[in-house]
Amino acid sequence: MRVLLVEDDVMLSDEIARALRAEHFAVDVAGNGEDGGHLGATELYDVVVLDLGLPKRDGASVLRDWRAEGRTMPVLILTARDGWSEKVEGFKAGADDYLTKPFRIEELVMRLRALVRRAAGHAASRIACGPLTFDSQTGVFELDGLPLKLTAFEWRVLSCLALRPGTVVARAELLERVYEGDADVDSNSLEVIIGRLRRKIGAAMIETVRGRGYELTGRRL
Repeated sequence: MRVLLVEDDVMLSDEIARALRAEHFAVDVAGNGEDGGHLGATELYDVVVLDLGLPKRDGASVLRDWRAEGRTMPVLILTARDGWSEKVEGFKAGADDYLTKPFRIEELVMRLRALVRRAAGHAASRIACGPLTFDSQTGVFELDGLPLKLTAFEWRVLSCLALRPGTVVARAELLERVYEGDADVDSNSLEVIIGRLRRKIGAAMIETVRGRGYELTGRRL
């Protein structure tokens, strides 16, 4: 899962980014509304954390432009402690959720996971695909009821597939959702990750659909 974080408070931004990366998210960071607006309009993100009080361009105007351009990724806005009017402005601009500063990072992580899950069309947090289950609220994968140990890259790929079981996910889309914007990506890196996942959950669980991408099948054999 890939997150865009648009926040001008450097200390807070660093804290959020570290926490999200510790939970296996790929995180791109922008420190002003102009840069954040450009990234949100040109890159693929599962969810956005957007401060409203930004330099160069305010968050509400950035969000309005995204929605006018047809960008549908869920957006969580950050507001000041007494910023009820900011919350209203954010929702009118197209926000999906909000947090009031100061907040607990753990709550932010849970809200982002819920937004991603709902955007993928899942009402319940637990998603099953054959012997594999994904608790989208805790981020835990289980195979036959036993927790799976995954690297950050493995988790990002498998979570993208698990949110759309039985659906082919394009290779290009997986690459965009797995790596941060400044990452130096090897041409065969995705195939290496898919290979490692197949060894952990079963080769038939992830099918290569030639010329299209990959599908989480739920089949063992």
